[in-house]
Amino acid sequence: MRGRIKKALSGFYYVDTGEEVVTCRARGRFRKEGVSPLVGDRVEITVSGTEGMVDAIEPRRNVFSRPAVANIDQLVIVASNAIPQTDPYLIDRMTAIAALKGCEVLICINKSDLDHADELCAIYEKAGLLLTSAETGEGIAELRERISGKLSAFTGNSGVGKSSLLNALDPRFSVQVGEVSQALGRGRHTTRHVELYTLSGGAEIIDTPGFSSFDTDELGLALKERLPETFLDFAPYLDGCRFVGCSHTKEKGCAVLEAVRAGKLSASRHASYLRLYNELKDLREWSSK
Repeated sequence: MRGRIKKALSGFYYVDTGEEVVTCRARGRFRKEGVSPLVGDRVEITVSGTEGMVDAIEPRRNVFSRPAVANIDQLVIVASNAIPQTDPYLIDRMTAIAALKGCEVLICINKSDLDHADELCAIYEKAGLLLTSAETGEGIAELRERISGKLSAFTGNSGVGKSSLLNALDPRFSVQVGEVSQALGRGRHTTRHVELYTLSGGAEIIDTPGFSSFDTDELGLALKERLPETFLDFAPYLDGCRFVGCSHTKEKGCAVLEAVRAGKLSASRHASYLRLYNELKDLREWSSK
């Protein structure tokens, strides 16, 4: 029997076959092979009584470590300029990883009723930006349209309002919403697991746990080797550098640096590029295994 994993929790996988949701365990060989079934995976299962076993994972379109999902069409990065404020580097790191994996990105700046985030909007105005407020309903109709017909994973740092957005998109979910700590400036984790939901309009969304710090699971050799091209706004300038193999960090005749100085590229975006470049530059093949 075939199906798709819609929830993963405490070693159990809830597989939607189209007729029912079967609670499954994974075969022991997955652990030996270092592979974990993920929400979004299409799988083959064997059913015995009321429970099942995941036998095989079908080829994946893409796979992410954080959020731990597979086969998504679009990554919705939820950010905020109210408490908690989202570091632009977080957005840029996520967009670079999404580009590496061939995944569309929608940057959703939430809590617009508290702060319209003019600086963030200036940085990402050409990057599929959307302003929303789960409180007032601003941008919710457009968000529903932008995710229609796609499998989208919602991600972002804790407290930016992912769960509130899901509730605004479809109140049937009644996803638990947490408070933001005024002292710490960050949210409490209310989503404890990864789960796939289906909207009445045909959109599919995956809610993922929030996080308060950067993790490096996705920072591998593939990203190191293709880093400039994952910054999509750099594309018009990458072939204009004086030297082949330009790192776009400090070289003379670098078209990317010239574009930053001329205001054609965001200085914030280039700062994020430099930060990622420095994190990845000493990575060697042996250290990524």
